[in-house]
Amino acid sequence: VQLQASGGGLVQAGGSQRLSCTASRRIFSFKIMGWYRQAPGKEREWVARIIASGTTDYADSVKGRFTVSRDNAKNSLFLQMNSLSPEDTAVYYCYAFLGSLDYWGQGTQVTVSS
Repeated sequence: VQLQASGGGLVQAGGSQRLSCTASRRIFSFKIMGWYRQAPGKEREWVARIIASGTTDYADSVKGRFTVSRDNAKNSLFLQMNSLSPEDTAVYYCYAFLGSLDYWGQGTQVTVSS
């Protein structure tokens, strides 16, 4: 299974960005999908997840600003990011859990300018 993340770029503080993650196979069987991020010089940080039932969870740092969603028909996962701040600058990685296996996208850079 391959995950292809896209949608990163340069955005001004207060702006919005939408990340996409497209899988090479149907995603309806993935129990959990979500996003991590890694800022320069920092450890990878979990951001958000969505389980097959549609339940979502968020890190406190993004709660109320980010929304994770999935579209099984399009084999895609999304992360809508609003009210961005420079602290959100990072490489964002999508992931998917299938049984005991985990899959990762290659990462997409999001840079928020002040």
